[in-house]
This record gives sequence, structure tokens and C-alpha cells, in this order.
Amino acid sequence: MKPKILIARAIFPEVVERLSCHFAVETNQDDLPWSSAELAQRLHDKQGLFSSANERITAELIAACPQLKMIANMAVGFNNIDLDAATRAGVMVSNTPDVLNETTADFAWALLMAAARQVGASERWLRAGQWKRWRYDAFLGADLHGATLGILGMGRIGQAIARRSRGFDMQVLYHNRTQLPATLEAAANHAQFVDKDDLLRRADHLLLVLPYSAATHHAIGAAELALMKPTATLVNIARGGIVDDAALIAALRERRIAAAGLDVFENEPAFHPDFLALDNVVLTPHIGSASGATRRAMATCAADNLIAAFSGKTPPNLLNPQALRQG
Repeated sequence: MKPKILIARAIFPEVVERLSCHFAVETNQDDLPWSSAELAQRLHDKQGLFSSANERITAELIAACPQLKMIANMAVGFNNIDLDAATRAGVMVSNTPDVLNETTADFAWALLMAAARQVGASERWLRAGQWKRWRYDAFLGADLHGATLGILGMGRIGQAIARRSRGFDMQVLYHNRTQLPATLEAAANHAQFVDKDDLLRRADHLLLVLPYSAATHHAIGAAELALMKPTATLVNIARGGIVDDAALIAALRERRIAAAGLDVFENEPAFHPDFLALDNVVLTPHIGSASGATRRAMATCAADNLIAAFSGKTPPNLLNPQALRQG
């Protein structure tokens, strides 16, 4: 008998078809919103879960699903999953690293350039029929070429962003939990390791690429924003909760920083409505990895992890190998 799995969100049909060769699959191809109780009810008799970053996999949900053996999260981040609870229950958890590094780095630049050069505000102005004549001071943005790029969180995506800065002749500063080896710094456009406050003070454009955890919650708040240049741009492609959104709204409204580009938000998709009243922020709905090729690669990676787990192999991207000792 095939193991039973639940695919919690709509996904590429070819991935569903592939998984159906290995599992008895319940899908949600209509992409219906499920409550926590409905998710628990559907998952109760399943051995595997193919999840997205939007499902909250709590200790209570794990406890309510005693047959569950594997959670394959189609995301790099896994703060939606209580990893400790899963480990204690002997439930393996995997993610989809690396396959989205380059695409997300591309998007970071798209968001940075749109925010720094007022692309969103100028397009809205044009669409509203306001473009009647040229003015020397209309939509004056900030240059990227020759500027100082600051990167908070210098993992693989941060390094990919830094590599792209060569074409803009930028100086790269970064802060990370640990300093990179000299060879990686050189490859990342000769990035210079600095402390966090120095990074905030010196960056013309600050990109946030650090993982979310209790330690990084509100890593950028009112105090940190106060250190930034009034001409600075802030871009968050990491996770909601790393930035104190209310503090950022106040800083943008009062022009204590010049602009922001945000792909992630606290409590998304129910983000802070005051962002909508600001013209100096570019807002996108968590689409940093949203190219067709990359989303397919993520789905394939999650499927590979599930198939490996139920084929007696260690999933390639297992986050909690301790769970194997609990089984």
C-alpha cells in the first residue's frame, strides 16, 4: 500500500503526477484556504505533507497527526514549522535551498532599482494622467552606480546579490553572524565585513537577506532606522518580522530614510495598510523566487525530499537529522 501524503496548496500538475506514482495523494489543486482545524483533519491519517511557507505546522498539529513522518516544505525558510516539536515526534522536515538563490538575487536588484529610482511612484503618476510636461526635479531618485551597498545576512543569496554589484561599481559592506572566508569575500565583489551599526550608518542601499528567528525578530526597528542615512534605501527580501513594519512606516512617512522595497511583511498577507498611503515604498507580494523555472525547481526539490524519505533514504535537504533517531 502506498504511503498517504497531503499536498496542502495547488502545485504544478506534473509534480502531482510524479508524486502519485509513489504515494496515495490528496491534493488541494483548487487552492482553497484551510483553517488549522481542517488542515489537521486532512493530515490526520497521512504519513507525509508537502507544504508551502504559508501553512503553520505547530506542535499541536504535529501531536494531532501521529502517523506523520515527513514534512517537505517548498521554501528555503522554515519558520512556519515548529522544528523542535517535529524532531521530538520523529518527524523529518526538509526545505528547498539553493535552487532559488540566483532568481531571488535577481529580484532583489529589481526591487532595489525600483525603490531607489521611484519607479512605482512615477508609474502611478503617469497612469493617473499627470504627465503633462517635463520638470528637472521630477522623481529624483538615488544612483546605484558608485554607491555603497550594505547586505545584512551574507549567505548564498547575499553573496549572489553582491556578485551582481560589480557591474554598478559599488563598494560592498556586509554584516553576518560570522565573517566569510577571504576567498568568498573576494568573489562577492571584495565585500568588507563590518559591525551592524557601521553597516547601517554607511550603506546607501541596505538589503536584508537574513533568516527569520527569535534572534532576528525586529532586527531593523526604530533604533536601527535612526542610524541610516536620510538618503538611504532599504530592501527586505528575507522574511516578514525582521523589520518592525510600524517603525519603518514612520521612518518613510517622515522621510528619515528615502525609500524602501518590500517583498515580505509582518503578518502577511494581512500587511500593515499604512504602507499603501506611502509613495516612497515599492510593495510586492512575496514573489522573490517567482520565476517559472525556479518555482518548478523548488517543487521538484520538495518532491525529491518526500520520495527519498519513503524510499529508505535520507532526504537530501533534511533539516533535523535528529528526528531519524526518534523513529
